[in-house]
Amino acid sequence: MSVRSRIEATLQQHLSPQRLEVIDESHHHAGHQPDITGTGETHMRVRLVAECFSGMTRLQRHRTVNDLLKPELDAGLHALAVEAAAPGETTRW
Repeated sequence: MSVRSRIEATLQQHLSPQRLEVIDESHHHAGHQPDITGTGETHMRVRLVAECFSGMTRLQRHRTVNDLLKPELDAGLHALAVEAAAPGETTRW
């Protein structure tokens, strides 16, 4: 299973998002960081809308996602951009 697929599965399971997009941006960073994942998947962007984010600050939302994806970060995911919103909030994406 790819890093992207594992991220999607983890976030679906734990957050039940209404909207989820996981974007592999690794090709923008080729040669930037050694690929210890062995998959070429080193830089990811996560965009999600989930009810659980209602009432949370931006920092709390990021910590929630980072905590869930800690195993991927520990395994070599070099960068994780998080764009998290609650339902009804305006997003630029």
